[in-house]
Amino acid sequence: MPEIFRESGYRFYFYSDDHEPIHIHVERGGCDAKFTLRGNKAELVYNYGLKPSEIKTATYLVEENIDKIVKHWIAYFGQKNNNNK
Repeated sequence: MPEIFRESGYRFYFYSDDHEPIHIHVERGGCDAKFTLRGNKAELVYNYGLKPSEIKTATYLVEENIDKIVKHWIAYFGQKNNNNK
């Protein structure tokens, strides 16, 4: 499972057999969430246990690192249908 980065106790990653659309998984303290990337915004897909304040922080960190996430996704999976535009 490729890890993209860690920050402020959050781990940002995707699975080696993941699927489009481009998205990122976020884990903190045994809880996790998934965000789909749309342009320069992160859309919450699901949240399993993160507090509202943690989701807010995770959303901010995803949006601040969206270029890095997309770059890693394309490097790992290729650019079949980059719908993050």
